[in-house]
Amino acid sequence: MGMDSRIEIKVTNPKKVDNVVHPVGQGHATSASSPPQPSASSPPTDGRGRQQQQALEEGLRHNRGRGRQGRGLIDYMPFKTWVPWLIPGFVIANVVVFLISMFINNCPKNSSSCVGRFLGRFSFQPMKENPLLGPSADTLEKMGALDVIKVVHKHQAWRLISCIWLHAGVFHILANMLSLLFIGIRLEQEFGFVRIGLLYLFAGFGGSLMSALFIQAGISVGASGALFGLLGSMLSELITNWTIYANKLAALLTLIFIVVINLAVGLLPHVDNFAHIGGFISGFLLGFVFLIRPQFGYVSKKHIPTGYIVTSNKPKHKPYQYILWLVSMILLVLGFTFGLILLFRGVNLNDQCSWCHYMSCVPTKLWSCKSQQAYCVSIEYQNQLNLTCISNGKSSIYNLSGESTSQVQQLCTKLCSR
Repeated sequence: MGMDSRIEIKVTNPKKVDNVVHPVGQGHATSASSPPQPSASSPPTDGRGRQQQQALEEGLRHNRGRGRQGRGLIDYMPFKTWVPWLIPGFVIANVVVFLISMFINNCPKNSSSCVGRFLGRFSFQPMKENPLLGPSADTLEKMGALDVIKVVHKHQAWRLISCIWLHAGVFHILANMLSLLFIGIRLEQEFGFVRIGLLYLFAGFGGSLMSALFIQAGISVGASGALFGLLGSMLSELITNWTIYANKLAALLTLIFIVVINLAVGLLPHVDNFAHIGGFISGFLLGFVFLIRPQFGYVSKKHIPTGYIVTSNKPKHKPYQYILWLVSMILLVLGFTFGLILLFRGVNLNDQCSWCHYMSCVPTKLWSCKSQQAYCVSIEYQNQLNLTCISNGKSSIYNLSGESTSQVQQLCTKLCSR
């Protein structure tokens, strides 16, 4: 699903005594509001002194012409700008994986009513099977889609990560990749590829984990959880770096509006809103960890040119930033740990929460949320044959002791019809 990230946020001008770097020498300024003037009582006595005075006068004239933002004698860039390459790389990787899945799908071999047969092996499954113009569910499952039964009973936990690189169709990948470019490139420019790359992967994992705990029927694919993680990190970044922004209230309201609209779209059927919610919560907490910025007034000594001094010596971060960092780290570790424990124990959180399924789909007169068919899967686990019955997102596991195939089928029909 598409998400708009065109939010204009500007950094406030620093206070008069913040981030002001002055040259060491005769007649240097003591504050940004009092520009340096050559000393009348102690004129320069050598050629070097005259050069320093001329440089000061030239810098003063230059900065007067630049106005309010040019008060310092040299330009100070508070944040480094990175060249984005990882997010475009992620987009290319997703497109390549989609093409591979279409090549493996090979619709003409398995169906006579493919869409776009002129594309050969890359033609799409019939519209009534996949209206998003993509491969079959079997192909996505082979490629690494999120299948809770295989994650739990066959120990294929890697599907929690592999599923975020798969997409159900052309419309699906187009919406997600456009959103990734709009949101991800701006974040990578501001914070670099390491932090944004880790945030993307962890948020995608968090979305897959929450999806697996609530939706245990069928398969799930898509990068929406990771995208919602980036959106959540933008909100937490605004909060943790609150003091450095000028139009902070407008940015906050805009972000909240975008989040609410996108989560509301997730209430439609066939949309995994649990992955969206899990990714958003993970990204929101990760933003306090990865996207923390120094406050104005702090200048790193390694960035000060030779022969200059700093008039302000403030700590790098404010106390509330450290508190948010610590609390977020604790919540992330506990959330991921307990989530994995519950998942591998076969817990379905829908059984513990009777209303939680409304967070992913709200039934109306126009559509029904009970579109998933009931089915049973028999799996041999720990030398025992277990029958897993899945119906409308809820699963039940029954132990089989020597039943025949016909008895298993009858039991499946009976259990899933309840």
